[in-house]
Amino acid sequence: MDSLSIDTNGGSYPVYIGTGIRFKWQELVKGSYSSFFIITDEEVEGRYLSSIQQDKEIQTFVVPSGEESKSFSRYHEVMTALLKADLDRQACIIALGGGVVGDLAGFAAATYMRGIDFVQIPTTLLAHDSSVGGKTGINHELGKNLIGAFHQPAAVIYDTECLRTLPDREWRSGFSEVIKHALIHDEAFLNWLMESGKPVQDYSNEELQFIIKKGIAVKGAIVKEDEREKGIRAYLNFGHTLGHAIEAELGYGKMTHGEAVAIGMIYALRMSEEYFQTTFRMDDIEKWFQEIGLPTTVPKELNASQLIERMKKDKKAENKTLQLVLLKRIGQPIKVKVNDDIALKLLRASIEGSGAH
Repeated sequence: MDSLSIDTNGGSYPVYIGTGIRFKWQELVKGSYSSFFIITDEEVEGRYLSSIQQDKEIQTFVVPSGEESKSFSRYHEVMTALLKADLDRQACIIALGGGVVGDLAGFAAATYMRGIDFVQIPTTLLAHDSSVGGKTGINHELGKNLIGAFHQPAAVIYDTECLRTLPDREWRSGFSEVIKHALIHDEAFLNWLMESGKPVQDYSNEELQFIIKKGIAVKGAIVKEDEREKGIRAYLNFGHTLGHAIEAELGYGKMTHGEAVAIGMIYALRMSEEYFQTTFRMDDIEKWFQEIGLPTTVPKELNASQLIERMKKDKKAENKTLQLVLLKRIGQPIKVKVNDDIALKLLRASIEGSGAH
């Protein structure tokens, strides 16, 4: 088992990464809690709930799988369940699942009685990103994650065994965020990933632990400097401005988060080339993305102008000006106010699938 500490202004918490460690989560969770309450989804319930709910007195709440559960109505149901369970302020919520469950359960924990502890037990590769850093929240029809709170978990327990049941598409989606961490922070790690060349689901448990720990360490270092996203934490949104816009325009759930972010990263790299007169071996990167099953171009049914307007609604936008995280070089992110005409030109090129150089 590997572990690392995430340090924030409010204190630090441990992240444990290993094989089969979900069975001993109660040993790993420090703190004298009056009770635990597990929130999970229908898919994870069948696979892993029994291994977590060793004590049958622990109450649970199961939500439907998928992004639709990050809604006001589902949040209201969760809060009702917590209140009916008569949880006090010494209780602890366990978020068992992927990013949707983590965001929903974390927001419930942040707002129940003005805030109680919660522990993340992620079951997807994508959640290596979302389970660390304390961002919680739900969606609104006007955009993703617009209602939420910063609320750090008390611990993160990452059992790589849970990843083995993921469909290939979910593996790829999570791997996209691993690649993001390499692009914004660590060229050597990016080279290692590209040279390994294989799909992430073919990694051994040891290799999985390595890449998860690497990704979490990158995020932890940035969160330590900027917990509330006032400055450099925005770098973690590399590829996400367009990614979120694509998800919203297509309708949530039509494309995985990681697939949308992959397209956003290719777009941001091309934009970086425009702005900084640099080159990123785009042919190699796009070929690698395609080989591991990640998309590189904006879906043809989307409209470039509408995507620009959607991106201007992003939380990072200022005064309705389009802002993107770009790279001066691998490992050197920077936030840039982007010219609408250049943004449109590159978007149209991506939609056509030609990739402007």
